[in-house]
Amino acid sequence: MEEMANARRKRINRLKRIILGFVGMAILVPTVICVFLALKVSDLNSRIEELNELLLKREQEALSEEVTSVFTTAHIEESPREAETDVLSDQTVSEDYSGYDRRIYLTFDDGPSSNTSRILDILKQYDVKATFFVLGKTDEQSKELYRRIVAEGHTLGMHSYSHKYEEIYASEEAFAQDLTKLQEYLYEVTGVWPRYYRFPGGSSNQVSKVDMQELIAYLEENDIVYYDWNVSSGDAVSTQLSKDIIVSNCVSQIKRQPDSMILLHDAGEKDTTVAALSEIIAQVRMDENVCFLPISDDTLPIQHLKAKGDSVDSYQ
Repeated sequence: MEEMANARRKRINRLKRIILGFVGMAILVPTVICVFLALKVSDLNSRIEELNELLLKREQEALSEEVTSVFTTAHIEESPREAETDVLSDQTVSEDYSGYDRRIYLTFDDGPSSNTSRILDILKQYDVKATFFVLGKTDEQSKELYRRIVAEGHTLGMHSYSHKYEEIYASEEAFAQDLTKLQEYLYEVTGVWPRYYRFPGGSSNQVSKVDMQELIAYLEENDIVYYDWNVSSGDAVSTQLSKDIIVSNCVSQIKRQPDSMILLHDAGEKDTTVAALSEIIAQVRMDENVCFLPISDDTLPIQHLKAKGDSVDSYQ
C-alpha cells in the first residue's frame, strides 16, 4: 500500500511539474512576444520619423530639384548690357485700372514645361494675361514656348537660369552670372529684355549664403524689379495636391487681399495646377470688381523682404 501511495505521489508531483511548466511557458512566451513586438514597434517608429524628416526635406527642396541638368546657350558676341538701354526691346504693358477695385496677378514659376501649352491655351480661352517666371531651357520646344508667351501678351519674367539653389546663392558673383546668362539668353530667343525677377524660394528664403540685401541691391543697380507673392496655391510642396485644394487655397486668400500675386507652378508633374486654373479664373470673375493683369512697370511689387530703407507698407 505504501508503495502504491508513493507512486501516486510521484505521479501527482510529476503532473504538477508538467502543469507548472505549461503555465510558465504560457506566461513566458507571450512576454517574449510582447518584448519582441515592442522592439519592432520602436524600430518602426524610428524609421517612420526618419522617413518623415526625409520627406519634409525633399518637399523643401522640391523647387530646387525640378531642374536636373544645367543647360548651355550659344555664345553671344556682344552683350545687350553694353548697348544703350533705349534700343532694347522689353514689355511695356499698360494696366487699365478703371472700373476695378482689385487686381489679380497669375504668376507661373519654373517653366517652360510640358504643361505650358495647356496653361497658355486656358489663358487664351478666358482672355487672361499672366506672368511666367521662367528658367533657362535650350530645347526647341522651350524656345517656341518663350516666344509664344511673349506673342500672346504675357509677361516674361526671370526665375534663374539653372534653379540650383546651392549654385545661385553661393555668392553674389554666382547669382549675377546666373541671372545675366538667363537675361541675355531670353533676349536672344525672344527679342525681349526681361526686367522682372522672382528669387528661387522667394526673397525671404533661408538657403542663400549671401545676404539677400546684397542681391536686392544688385537687381536695383541693373534696373530689375523682383516680385514675391501674397497668395500661395500650395502646389510648390506637393505634386499630389488636389485640384479642389489648389482652387480653395487661391480663392480664399484672394478675398483677403486688395491686390493678389498668386504663386503657381508650371512644371510637367503639376497636372492638378493646370486642372485648377479654369476654376480659379471662373470663381474670381464672379466678382465684377476684379481684373486679371500681367506684371508691368505699373505693378506695385509684392515683396517679402524690402530693400534697406524701404517701407514694408506695400507688402500685403
